[in-house]
Amino acid sequence: MKKTVLLLSLLFLSLNAFAAEKPIKVVATTTFIADLMRKVGGEHVSVESIASPKFNIHFIQPTPNDVRKTSRADLFAFMGLDLEAWADPLLEAAGNPKLFRGGEHNLDLSSGITLLNVPSENITRAQGDMHLFGNPHYTMSPENVLIMANTVSLKLSEMDPAHAADYAKNKTDFEAKMRQKIEEWKSFRAAISGNEIFSQHKDIEYFSNFMGLKTEMFIEPKPGIPPTPKHLAKLEAYARDKNVHVIVMPSYYPRGNANKLAKKIGATVVVLVQNPGEIKGTEDIFDFYAHNVKAIVAALKSN
Repeated sequence: MKKTVLLLSLLFLSLNAFAAEKPIKVVATTTFIADLMRKVGGEHVSVESIASPKFNIHFIQPTPNDVRKTSRADLFAFMGLDLEAWADPLLEAAGNPKLFRGGEHNLDLSSGITLLNVPSENITRAQGDMHLFGNPHYTMSPENVLIMANTVSLKLSEMDPAHAADYAKNKTDFEAKMRQKIEEWKSFRAAISGNEIFSQHKDIEYFSNFMGLKTEMFIEPKPGIPPTPKHLAKLEAYARDKNVHVIVMPSYYPRGNANKLAKKIGATVVVLVQNPGEIKGTEDIFDFYAHNVKAIVAALKSN
């Protein structure tokens, strides 16, 4: 009898130990967040993402499989603000209140970020697809990812204090490499700083600020609104006056209007990605930023 009790006790302890070593199941809305979670969480996290980087983040439609994997998650990590309008319906469908916005197992990566384009007055639909809280595309600046990495480390340590030292070390190692890369990327700024570029959408502004570029005019006359012939003519005249020779856009926007305008003004259309994996060779956060820096520098130097 004593032997049986001892065996059961050992089995119970081993099961508890196994349970304690199970990785934190993280569901991230984007591939950017997923990669960052893996870099900070290391072996202690298991990460899946929802949105394919090959599509506009605003218009993702979660599938029943997304609902299932979210319902089983220990942590839901998202960009926050109003970038992923589909995130709250997804969480409601998953049915775990702890994962809801503001819940103890919800991680809003916008915390601590200094936002651009915060509206100073009431906005209406007449202004296009405006963001109520400010520009949510803050991952386009590599300096912001340093803030995000700290947010991730603190949350994982809160959920899993036994491995807090590992999360802190992973974060420190990531920060060291990112700071080194930031200085490398900044070294390219002198050659292009002050240049003005056109962009399809305001999703580029954090990157423009980081690289010292001007973005005053956009292919969209208002966010989410396709350009009219009159607006394109205005851009053509503006480009000739201000010497604009580069148009940037993600890979998933139709390029018809940008190509037509580029032909008229002698400009180059450049793909700057919004998330790791959008195009081949950008699957890692560092490669993602390196692609954008190299692409814009090459385009501006050649014009």
